[in-house]
Amino acid sequence: MPLLNSGLTRRQFLQALGASGVGAVAFTGCQPLPRELQAQSRVRLAEDTLAAYENWYATACRQCEAGCGLVVRVIEGRAKKVEGNPDHPLNRGKLCARGQAVVQEQYHPDRVQGPLRRAGDRGAGAFTPISWDQALDELVGRLRELQGRSEAVALLTRPLRAHSAMLVERFTRAAGARWLTLDPLGAESPLRSAARRILGQEVLPQFDLQRARYVLSFGADVLGAWLSPVHYGVQYGIFRQGDYRAGTFQPRRDRPRGYLVQVEPRFSATAASADAWLPIRPGSEGRLALSLAQVILAEGLADPEGGRAFGDPRALDPYQPERVAQASGVSAERIRQLARDFATRRPSLALGGGPAGAQTNGADNLAAVLALNYLVGGVGREGGVRFNPPPPIQNLPGAVQASRLADWQALAEGLRAGQVQAVLVRRANPVYGLPAALGFRDALLQAPFIASFSSFLDETTALADLVLPAHLPLEDWGDDVPDPGPGFAALTLQQPVVRPFYDTRSFWDTLLAVAEALGGQVRREVPWRTFKDLLREGAQALQGQPGGNIQEADPERFWVQLLQQGGWWDEAAAPPAGGPATLPAQSLQQLAASLRPAEFAGAEQEFPFHLVVFPHTTLGAGETAHLAWLQAAPDPVTSVAWQTWVELSSSEAAQRGLHEGDIVALESLHGRVEVPVYIHPAAPPGVLAMPMGQGHAGYGRWAEGRGANPMALLAPLADEATGALAYAATRVRLTPTGRHLTLPKFEGNVPAFQVPEAEVLKT
Repeated sequence: MPLLNSGLTRRQFLQALGASGVGAVAFTGCQPLPRELQAQSRVRLAEDTLAAYENWYATACRQCEAGCGLVVRVIEGRAKKVEGNPDHPLNRGKLCARGQAVVQEQYHPDRVQGPLRRAGDRGAGAFTPISWDQALDELVGRLRELQGRSEAVALLTRPLRAHSAMLVERFTRAAGARWLTLDPLGAESPLRSAARRILGQEVLPQFDLQRARYVLSFGADVLGAWLSPVHYGVQYGIFRQGDYRAGTFQPRRDRPRGYLVQVEPRFSATAASADAWLPIRPGSEGRLALSLAQVILAEGLADPEGGRAFGDPRALDPYQPERVAQASGVSAERIRQLARDFATRRPSLALGGGPAGAQTNGADNLAAVLALNYLVGGVGREGGVRFNPPPPIQNLPGAVQASRLADWQALAEGLRAGQVQAVLVRRANPVYGLPAALGFRDALLQAPFIASFSSFLDETTALADLVLPAHLPLEDWGDDVPDPGPGFAALTLQQPVVRPFYDTRSFWDTLLAVAEALGGQVRREVPWRTFKDLLREGAQALQGQPGGNIQEADPERFWVQLLQQGGWWDEAAAPPAGGPATLPAQSLQQLAASLRPAEFAGAEQEFPFHLVVFPHTTLGAGETAHLAWLQAAPDPVTSVAWQTWVELSSSEAAQRGLHEGDIVALESLHGRVEVPVYIHPAAPPGVLAMPMGQGHAGYGRWAEGRGANPMALLAPLADEATGALAYAATRVRLTPTGRHLTLPKFEGNVPAFQVPEAEVLKT
């Protein structure tokens, strides 16, 4: 078929628009197939497609905190499809469902289309459209009145990195404002603390899963929502690579098929894919890890250098398998065999996360897990724990950790006491994402002024006095330093690939405009005219680096190539040095002596079940629940969609006469929710698992009024070392309600059942 020729091309359009600061540079890392340039007949041509020309633009994914690279297919100014950037070293062309849904978010029918002012009672949902000039005048006027009053203003965001973190940190410091970051499950903080304590690293390490032969995972849902899902999903595929012959997997000669053991109280997607799953008692992961270390040292199986770094093995005598078996639920014989396999099938790797770090002793649990890597010589080596460098630009901040639970409690108290007079919110929803026991919604209602920069009316934005909708990621500038990174310096660049669909503005440019209006010290700290100017200044610093994927002397050409490739990275750089000598032996001895049992809210007699809350594979902690594609994506284990569920063991269900879909009431010391049960043949007795993501009171037509929010149940307990929410430290009781609904799941009405082992082997 002939190629069509349109009058004004997308490139010409963007070049003409460049004077206003909006533009995009086409991706050149891959070429479309020839058939993609062929036009369909006019009869069959989609009505919104005016030409067959298309462009692909490189940018960054913002659907989670991983920092993957994207390429976006744009036809006549509309984003049509996204894929992973094949050149980006973190995701290497792959992309998860959340990344694919960015197009649906861009054209969501419930987006806020322009600035709004509250018109009725707070929380009633009544707003009146206003102009940007009116909105900015009101915002600046409020902030100007509060200048000089320490911490009278609070800025709430999600965790930030790179230049956005730099801008917000400088702005809030100069303005004397509080800056709090919200990660509803705070999953990374305990792991960061453990890496700092055991590995001496300020950034998260690179777990070299792809080169390992034996992997021991303590709660890290590698195939779910742990850390960087696409990055580790790609690694997992290489780790597992083998040929299926004669009904069994035959390892390749150049890479043996990896063996995975999942230690976790819930049967997650990773547990379902593991070679062995150990349903451990919640909170005992650290004790089990130290018991494995005791066996490895006692039987002389440790790497000599790593064994010396571990110190006096007698410090681990309290963790002999017989002493740990009852507390962990893993037999002494199984502990010994696990230790021997881990020590002898090298290169081996121990990693942790999820419920292992979601306890009151979470950081200590993960410290014990990471320490196992010393005993097998896996620290700083292939197939083990390798180190990531700091950000590639000097003085550029790395990941800003999520604020402690105590910080949010203090903010709530400050709001009640009238100390906090203005709250600014950007891509954070604390009314939904904090435990209801904190009473944050009621505290926020007492704030004299709330401004939200959200493009959707979520639970927190619904309480705002002023809504200044920000650009969505496909419309905005930005950058990111992936953390954990790929093992070498990398920076992902985000560029606007389409024009703003509604009357929205960049949050970063709005912050700079506010700084200019406030003047004084605030303006001196953030002197840039636009956020793009700040990014270009950072690009000049990158250009001075000796290595990297872009070698160009001319600054303008360097910038264009940076946009075309979607970022900067130096794959040829050697990984940072490190090893057992960096570990003080006394730190592990201190850990062995001080590891405390996990604490739980609720007496076992009154609340007999451990509640294990976990991030939904596609909805996360609820931040993407407004997207229909992700609501309709079936859970990989239960295949449930569009609904909350609680996983109950078959034996417990039989004792209570419950069937799938029966609605039960879950009660804790702090709240009550009603959810349907999913009868799970692999759920351990005494453990209930429930996903985050649902239970929204707002946030658009596909999120509102659907399912339940487990935050209503959680106790305000924190990890002792980091202050992160201990979201697996709540006990609950279960009561049937007598009501029933049909769970929307892929299998329809067919209940889950355990396939006999003989049948598994036969297939």
